[in-house]
Amino acid sequence: MITAWSGDTSRLRATVDFVKAQDTAALLPLLLPGLDGPELRTLVERCDFSHAALLVFPGDEAALDAMLRDCGLTADAPPRPSVVVRERLAVRHKRGAAELDVGLLRPKVRCLDGARRTVEVFTLTVPPGSDLGTIATHERERQHEAHVAFEVDVPDPLVLRGLCATFAQYGATPDGGGYNPHENGTVFYFATAAEAKAGYRRVELYVPGDHRDVLTAHLDEHRGRQPADTLLRLLTGAWTTQALAAFAQLEVADAMDRERGVGVAELAQDVGAFAPNLATLLRYLTMLGVVSEDRDGFRLTDLGGLLRADTEGSMRPLALMYGGPFYESFAGLGHTVRTGQVAFEQRFGENHFDHFARDPALAELFDRSMAAGSRMFDPLPAHPVLTSAAEGATVVDIAGGNGELLGRILSAHPRLRGILLERPHTVETARRLLGAAGHSARCGFRAGDFADVPAGGDVYVLSRVLHDWDDDRCREILRHCARAMPDTADLLVVERVLPADGSASLATAWDLHMMCNVGGRERRADHYARLFADAGLTLVGRAPLPLDGSVLHVRGTGPDTGSWS
Repeated sequence: MITAWSGDTSRLRATVDFVKAQDTAALLPLLLPGLDGPELRTLVERCDFSHAALLVFPGDEAALDAMLRDCGLTADAPPRPSVVVRERLAVRHKRGAAELDVGLLRPKVRCLDGARRTVEVFTLTVPPGSDLGTIATHERERQHEAHVAFEVDVPDPLVLRGLCATFAQYGATPDGGGYNPHENGTVFYFATAAEAKAGYRRVELYVPGDHRDVLTAHLDEHRGRQPADTLLRLLTGAWTTQALAAFAQLEVADAMDRERGVGVAELAQDVGAFAPNLATLLRYLTMLGVVSEDRDGFRLTDLGGLLRADTEGSMRPLALMYGGPFYESFAGLGHTVRTGQVAFEQRFGENHFDHFARDPALAELFDRSMAAGSRMFDPLPAHPVLTSAAEGATVVDIAGGNGELLGRILSAHPRLRGILLERPHTVETARRLLGAAGHSARCGFRAGDFADVPAGGDVYVLSRVLHDWDDDRCREILRHCARAMPDTADLLVVERVLPADGSASLATAWDLHMMCNVGGRERRADHYARLFADAGLTLVGRAPLPLDGSVLHVRGTGPDTGSWS
């Protein structure tokens, strides 16, 4: 028979094992589904996974010591009072706080990554026969106080507000908190979204010092959060898009520094802006973590640095595109849903490919915005189809844009050759960029349409192409590929694939975007498999890529070669 004490020991041992196995970068996306890229890097820079916590109920001090020893833990000091948990228990169980002697221990553990973290052990002594036993039974079952915690490196009010805003952006909601005068620290609790995958439903941000000014707003939101409040926050998403677009249009990031703050007057003069209004914009972007403010003025964060034109992997073109033509056409989303017609075409009088091709500056912006999402491509050159390709094998990139992906493949595999098929104006851009990268001798260029897919290649690539089109056009494109491909050739299709279980994914957001602005769609893997089959091709493997992307391995004939993982 498992006693209550042994049950607490098992829970504590599981917590110790969890702390040993995790690190900040791996744990945050499990707690905040969809968190990736710049936001993840920003959080990792500003807070560290410090501990996991649980509440146990030893019968006396000796029982607590034995429990700790059984789990390989050593308490460096007697338990300190835990004001926050005591108050939460008092409210939850309608008991006087003075009745609840809640202690706090933080024994250290050495983790698999070499770091030393802690297990936060809250203790409520429950002697045999005590009327506190009902509290222990309830809390063991519900695990209200079990949580994981991150300690904030720079306890600055602006940083705290930015962290809280990012947590909220990914589904975490305020769930209380408090100031503990015994250790001069402030605690912010959040409840995670239902999609969280870490096994914990509560997250703590621990901040050294007294930050009750920021905590007040956090607690007010926790107490007063209503559906109307949530909806209002969602409705203001357009403000964020335009704030980032204006920041990019004015080239404010290029006039800022990550190392030192700069005053608003100086910035306004540099970018040609009205200083009071620029200050308002910067305060809003501070809340989003794009910039930070100190005594010297505003400073660019790593997140905001991605909006500089000269940054490797700059996302400035995406800000200009999403805040420009696509923002305008999204105003017609209701028309698209009501009629099935593409809102972009209603707004601009033609499909987006023709519209962009008619304006060289807009066409260049579109190509650069596509390249701005190139982090999706990072693992692709290591795909077995490419690493095992024979000396002199040819990679054909169909509708390959400005050559970003093909350039990465050729750089990773000097023995391979490439051919890029694109529209005439884009081919010239790709020729220039690939030439500057030193690939001219190994790369050919063909101006044309899908009907002009070069025959005789060894590996064919369709990256973010099929989602632009309806099923009939996709079948046509794939049949052109199938006719050009030798029996031994492989086709790699890069797309965002809709999850089969309805879980949160960037693919779901892009499905809405493609419907409204392009007339295309994202699809599930089984949907793609049917399209491939209709063209005489077979899906033989699938592997994940960053930014919720996938690479689908397709062949014309031959046995199933298995998936890449």
